[in-house]
Amino acid sequence: MRILGAYLLAVLGGNDSPDAAALNKILRAAGAEAEAAEVEKVISQLKGKDLDALIEEGSKKLSAVPTGGAAAPAAGGAAAGGAAAPKEEEKKKESTEESEGGDMGFSLFD
Repeated sequence: MRILGAYLLAVLGGNDSPDAAALNKILRAAGAEAEAAEVEKVISQLKGKDLDALIEEGSKKLSAVPTGGAAAPAAGGAAAGGAAAPKEEEKKKESTEESEGGDMGFSLFD
């Protein structure tokens, strides 16, 4: 994923056909590394393709993927006669109360 991100950054920066050196430079600047074979694979698979079209196509595919939103547990509870729903609610309340309890001993900015 980081290689793809570096590729997209290179293209956004004006390099329509980034090579391995350009991608590795971006990755090093971000403190990351990648294997040469993986970099070459990404370059070969994306070479000559319209990235905007690929992103749009991928977005359409992702919109068809079920994400398990709020409707999924309700449907499962109804299928089980509603017996499982109260137990799940209790578990959610308990976990919410625990997570609201404090900073867990560390701070994001320390």
